[in-house]
Amino acid sequence: MQVKAPDREAVEPLVRTERRQRRLWHSRTLQGLGYAAPTAVFVAVLFVLPLLLVGQMSLHDWPLLAGDQGGNTPENYTDVTDSTLFWPAVRFTLLYTGIVTVVLLGLALLLALLVQESRPGTGFFRMVYFLPGALGLASASLLFWGMYSPTTGPLSRPLEKLGLVDGPVSFLGTPTSALLSTVFLVVWKFAGFYMLILLVGLQRIPHELYEAARMDGASRGQIFRSITLPLLRPSLALSLLLCVTGSLLAFDQFFVLTKGGPDNSTVTVVQLIYREAFQRLDLGSAAALSILVLAALLLLNALQFRGLRHADES
Repeated sequence: MQVKAPDREAVEPLVRTERRQRRLWHSRTLQGLGYAAPTAVFVAVLFVLPLLLVGQMSLHDWPLLAGDQGGNTPENYTDVTDSTLFWPAVRFTLLYTGIVTVVLLGLALLLALLVQESRPGTGFFRMVYFLPGALGLASASLLFWGMYSPTTGPLSRPLEKLGLVDGPVSFLGTPTSALLSTVFLVVWKFAGFYMLILLVGLQRIPHELYEAARMDGASRGQIFRSITLPLLRPSLALSLLLCVTGSLLAFDQFFVLTKGGPDNSTVTVVQLIYREAFQRLDLGSAAALSILVLAALLLLNALQFRGLRHADES
């Protein structure tokens, strides 16, 4: 049986349509690459290249000032734990992260629930809660350093005049008071920021669900546990990720307020990196510690994402 060849006049429109679609696809591809190119260059120059340089530095003796840059592949990593400050810094960083995460996210959720509904004055309170977030962390730390001063600060003298304390209060004089004072600063600074993230999540929950639950006789606690928390999980996950990562990388607040004191009791891991690089002038050890911190953060974030994915699937 002879198969009849397709009509050329019927095929040509299909061919032209396919060519136009192919040209359009190439045009959109080039347009997308053009939009992405500045960001790609920015990431490559400011992240990828410095990361490669840090990796190279971690494998060599790399003094900050003049000196030989010889190979030192295992020692920079193996000698990190030999420092007397390493494990105390790790323990303190984890303790600080746990306290800040619980207190900060708990307060942020409470503030978000308070300003969730649009009432007279709600916009004012939202602005007041968020306003400390507009201040830089170093500037806020310097402000609180002046407030915590036992001689010139505005907090110690009123407490002394009220008879609550016998003398000037040293808010940063003991390990416990220094930690709690820094936690108070961080909570004051970032509570409004995380409140805003959670507030966006709360406002995305349909009001019909709340109305249906109230009609069924559900209490506020039941509504919060059964509706608010499950539907707020993405915002809580984002807040948890940002809070844990930022707390593990804490530096500014302790550098300004405590300088790692008293008696090196408030030294964080990032402060240890700073000491290795700019006090001991050993960029190789600082780079090795930075790589270890980066690996720990990547592992922690991967575990968080895996846990959240399993929670969503269950």
